[in-house]
Amino acid sequence: MRDLLLAFSQLESQLVEEHGVSLKEAMVLCSIGQETVTASMIVERTGLNPSHISKIIGAVEKRGLLKRQLGEKDKRQMLFTLTEDALTCLQGIRQKGVDVPEFLRPLFGGEKTID
Repeated sequence: MRDLLLAFSQLESQLVEEHGVSLKEAMVLCSIGQETVTASMIVERTGLNPSHISKIIGAVEKRGLLKRQLGEKDKRQMLFTLTEDALTCLQGIRQKGVDVPEFLRPLFGGEKTID
C-alpha cells in the first residue's frame, strides 16, 4: 500500500511541477477534453465521488481552466468546457508525456511514459 501511495505521489508531484495541475485536476481535464459535459459525466468518467468533483471543478474554474454555462434545454443543468489555457495544459501533457513511476508501469504495459 505504501509503495502505491508513493508512486501516485511521485506522479502527482511531476504533474504539478511540470504542468501546474494535480493528478485529480488532470483527470478532470482529461475527462472533459474537447467536449461539453455535465458534472455527473465527469463523476462517471473519473470514478471520483460527486463531492470531490465539485471541489475540483471549483478549483480549476477559479484558476481559469474551466468554463461553466447553463444548459440550453434545461437551465438547471450546468455544462462544463475547457478554456484555451486548459487545452494548452492538456496538449503539453500529451506532447511531453508523464514519467510513470516504476511501481505503476505494469498497469501501463511496462511503458515508461504516458503520452
